Amino acid sequence: MPCSRPDHSTVSMWTGPPGEEKTMEPAVLDAATLEKLISAAVAAPSMLHAQPWRYRLNPDTVTLEVRAAPERGLRQADPMGRALCVSAGAAVCNLRVAVAHFGWEPVVRLLPHRSQPDLLATVGLAVPSYGGVAPHSDGLYDMIWRRPGSRSPFPGRRLPPTELGVFAEAARGDGATLYSAGPEETARLLRLTAEAERRTAEDHREHAATGGRPPREHRAPVDGRRPTAVLESRPTIAVLTTAHDRRADWLRAGQALEHVLLLATAHGIRASLLHQALEWSDLRWALSDGRRAPGHVQMLIRLGPGVSGPGVSGPEAERPTPAGCHPPGAR
Repeated sequence: MPCSRPDHSTVSMWTGPPGEEKTMEPAVLDAATLEKLISAAVAAPSMLHAQPWRYRLNPDTVTLEVRAAPERGLRQADPMGRALCVSAGAAVCNLRVAVAHFGWEPVVRLLPHRSQPDLLATVGLAVPSYGGVAPHSDGLYDMIWRRPGSRSPFPGRRLPPTELGVFAEAARGDGATLYSAGPEETARLLRLTAEAERRTAEDHREHAATGGRPPREHRAPVDGRRPTAVLESRPTIAVLTTAHDRRADWLRAGQALEHVLLLATAHGIRASLLHQALEWSDLRWALSDGRRAPGHVQMLIRLGPGVSGPGVSGPEAERPTPAGCHPPGAR
């Protein structure tokens, strides 16, 4: 259940050299750079490309605001707004990467104002006091535009533990836990995913039989069937969890998810998201394995070696058209 108490947390991707302090004096942000920052945020993944967010620049503090746009959300599949917050968290991650790429230190606050529940996060642009330039987030900025995904089978080999360890460390730094499911757990997770797809298909058939129009999130393609992923015989499924299940945790999960996806692209690894079971409350709770990682499952990530090499874009890396960008002063 969501928590009404905001989590006034501050997150920094980079703290500068030991002994040095950052300054939050207003950064100088030109229109071209602002457009690039917003474009990076908009490139974040969201369920069915719903893009349930808006952006606003506070011109006084040169702080970017990430606000919820619930009218763009998927209300039947996401009545509590969990997927909305996860998507917004992914957008925040991209903002962090882009801000660092252009030489500032990103300073993130989650749910900063109790009186503005739609304000999910702010991203400040801190200038290092010694005038240095922030690292470019290990080249992740370029990965924002190149991240490939696939619903087709991946090549046969499983990912080595060393690569999975890199992803787990990144998720941990963002306040989440990522682990690789074993064979038995993978089979259980895939059964739950298949059950979710069966229920959704049944919903569509019921709406069709009564002449009704299914909700946007449950509409099938023109051939009447929802696409079903065809998986390899031994898929690598990574499970992303958080210790709690509040809005702040969903936002952290979104940041961790996008961080892992960007790193996967940098390592030449393809990924696809298995979110179907998360859309059904009973199936979502059944995803959890308290013996392995106590907490709340926020996403299942299928990982596999890429075909075309690191960071190669293609038809499966298509990005939604940018939307939700508001000029200074707009709401």
